[in-house]
Amino acid sequence: MRGRTVLVTGSTGGIGKETARGLAARGARVLLVGRDPARARQAAEELGAGGGQVEAIAADVTRLEETARVAAWVASRCDRLDVLVNNVGASPPRRTLTADGVEVTFAAHVLAPFTLTRLLLPVLGGRVVNITGGIPGGPIEPDNLQAERRYLGWTFSQYNHTKTMLMAMSLRFAEQVAGGGVTVNVAYPGHGHTPMNQAMTMTGFPYAYRPLVPLLRVAAPRLFGDLTKPARSSVYLASSTEVDGVNGAYFSMKCRRTAWPAGALDPHGQDAVWALCERLSGAVV
Repeated sequence: MRGRTVLVTGSTGGIGKETARGLAARGARVLLVGRDPARARQAAEELGAGGGQVEAIAADVTRLEETARVAAWVASRCDRLDVLVNNVGASPPRRTLTADGVEVTFAAHVLAPFTLTRLLLPVLGGRVVNITGGIPGGPIEPDNLQAERRYLGWTFSQYNHTKTMLMAMSLRFAEQVAGGGVTVNVAYPGHGHTPMNQAMTMTGFPYAYRPLVPLLRVAAPRLFGDLTKPARSSVYLASSTEVDGVNGAYFSMKCRRTAWPAGALDPHGQDAVWALCERLSGAVV
C-alpha cells in the first residue's frame, strides 16, 4: 500500500479505526473521518505514532454539507485517492432525523456513501469499499426507506434494512462505474464489540431479540472484543492484489466472495434507493 492514499469514514473508533490501523501498517497514507474533533486528533496521533502518514478531519457525514466539506478537503490534499472505505455507522434506538431532515441510519449507511463516492469520483482512481453489517438481506421496502412506516418490528430493524439498501446501492453504483477504473465492492465484517454496539439499549433491538440482550452483554466482550477480526474483510478489499479489477462483488467476513442476498438484487428496490439518493443529494452533487 505504499504510495497509496486511503480515506476511511467512521474511523476514530470501532471497526473503522481498526481498518485504518491495518492499512496504515501496510504503508498507506490514511485519511480519517470522525465526528468528534478530539477523537479524530487522538486517532491520527495514535495510528501515526509508528511513523505512518495519518491525517484526520472532524466531520459528520450524515450531513450533506459536511460530506461535501470532506470531499473538498480530500481533493485539496491529493490528486488521486486510491481507496475509499465507507464505514460510518449509526444505530439510534428510535427514528431520528438529521438536520437535513433525513432519517439517521439511511443518512449514515446509504446517502453518505452514495454522496461521498459521487463527489470524490474526479480524484478516485481505484477502489470503493462499502461496509455492511448487522443482519442484512431482508427485502427492501420502497415505501419505508426512511422508516416512515416502521423503525423496529418483531425481527425487522431499520439498521438492517439500511444495510441491505447499502448493498443494493453498491450494486447499482458498480454498474455505473464499470470499465472506468473504479471498482465498488461490499465487505461484511461480522460482529464486533464496538463502541456503537456497546451503547445500544435494549429498546434498539427488534422485539424478538430483546430476551437475548442480557446474554449478549456478557458474551460480547469475550466473543467479539478483538476488532481486528471484523476489520479483516475491509482491509482485504482495500489492499489485496487478489481483488484487482473485481467490481460489484460481495465478500464475507472470511474474505471470500459470496452470493448477494435476494433483497439487494431486487431491481425495484435498487431503483427506489437510487432515486431517493439522487433526490436527497442533489443540493451538493
